[in-house]
Amino acid sequence: MSDRLIDSDTTEDAFLGGQLRLLQPRSGHRVGHDAVLLAGATPARPGHRVVEFGAGVGAAGLAVASRVGAIDLVLIEINERLAALARANARANAIAADVVVLDVAAAADAFAAKGLLPDSVDVVLMNPPFNDAARHRASPDKERLCAHMANPLTLERWLHAGRRILKSGGVLALIWRADGISEVLAALARGFGSLSILPVHGEPTRPAIRVLVRAVKGGRAPTRLEPPLMLNDESAEPKQLAAEIPAGPGLPFAKP
Repeated sequence: MSDRLIDSDTTEDAFLGGQLRLLQPRSGHRVGHDAVLLAGATPARPGHRVVEFGAGVGAAGLAVASRVGAIDLVLIEINERLAALARANARANAIAADVVVLDVAAAADAFAAKGLLPDSVDVVLMNPPFNDAARHRASPDKERLCAHMANPLTLERWLHAGRRILKSGGVLALIWRADGISEVLAALARGFGSLSILPVHGEPTRPAIRVLVRAVKGGRAPTRLEPPLMLNDESAEPKQLAAEIPAGPGLPFAKP
């Protein structure tokens, strides 16, 4: 890792049981379960062009590349510091990735200037900011605030950008809070179909905390509600399956 990027505000941590080594900020937005789940839910094959929106330090996108193999990976991140860490992480893990500093809500010409033309991408994965500012206390940390707090147009803008760059038949993978599933379904009704929805539960007896959604641009197949994924068993012990998702074959509904 670059000495310039390793300082008192940065840590280097093992991810996926040591398969990846990632630099990340010591405080603020750090890699968590959502990145692990998103990586495991992303369908991709060698040769696919795969773009991650809001990549942070690159955890989810790099995990997909580690699992799948030779993909054309693009990591989009608005924060220049996090983008620099993502570049360093790609190099350190010997994964080819183009890291682009860009606002996901930018216009089509801004995407095109970065080589992201309409109808040119096979897979888009995203973990958009999804906390409602009206219901959640905003973090004083600017990076955490940017990563977690949404405005009413956040989801619509991110999905619009994904729809624009995806090929017809291209696949979008998304993680969102479970109590916001109606927002996701409404936004995906414009241009997406063939949805697969996977509820993610922290504990078997508790309501879902996240939903993983796969959608196809122009898809026409009926929506599927998949069997739930449990992160912990009845004794509240973490299930090994959840830890192995990105490292192994991925979730069943992530099959291309």
